[in-house]
Amino acid sequence: MIRTSNLQKIFTTEEVETTALNGINMEINQGEFVAIMGPSGCGKSTLLNILGLLDNPSDGQYDFFGTEVGKMSERQRANLRKGNIGFVFQSFNLIDELTVYENVELPLLYLKTPAADRKKKVEAALERMNIMHRRNHFPQQLSGGQQQRVAIARAVIADPKVILADEPTGNLDSVNGLEVMNLLTQLNQAGTTVIMVTHSTHDSGFAHRVVNLFDGKVVTEQFH
Repeated sequence: MIRTSNLQKIFTTEEVETTALNGINMEINQGEFVAIMGPSGCGKSTLLNILGLLDNPSDGQYDFFGTEVGKMSERQRANLRKGNIGFVFQSFNLIDELTVYENVELPLLYLKTPAADRKKKVEAALERMNIMHRRNHFPQQLSGGQQQRVAIARAVIADPKVILADEPTGNLDSVNGLEVMNLLTQLNQAGTTVIMVTHSTHDSGFAHRVVNLFDGKVVTEQFH
């Protein structure tokens, strides 16, 4: 389970303090699909960065599947992130110099997975995302929908507990966007926890629960 208690994040620039998160209390159960919504500047991406162990809160507690991570160092967060969290971004975040196969394989290299196991896992992920026929192509040779499928394959390659998706359909047309949402739903139905930031009421309809933020606070929750 993911649990936050009075989570706060304050950014300070040139002696000006900006409160991005102001007392977030949230529980997300294993296997849940949660959408986080709200207007620009409400703290959605800041919250996702903290949940994804990319940043620490300024105050409050964050419990990630039994581990209190709120005061961890950057190295400690990175070690916990490996193999536990997969990321899917609006901009795909693929490495242009690497092939589709190499992009998907990358997390396994960081985990020092043996070569034979890497090959088996990468091929299975590419087949699952219906992108195996593009394994030797480079990202710039793919459509937007294909690039996002590669990004999802990379996100799930290490069988993470959680997938964090930040506007995963934001750069896609409606057809490719629907395909990506169906893929995330399938992964969730297989047991992976999915936490998604979105502006799309259509995409949020795939979630079990919608958490609405405003001015760094949870204002409402809706269950589907």
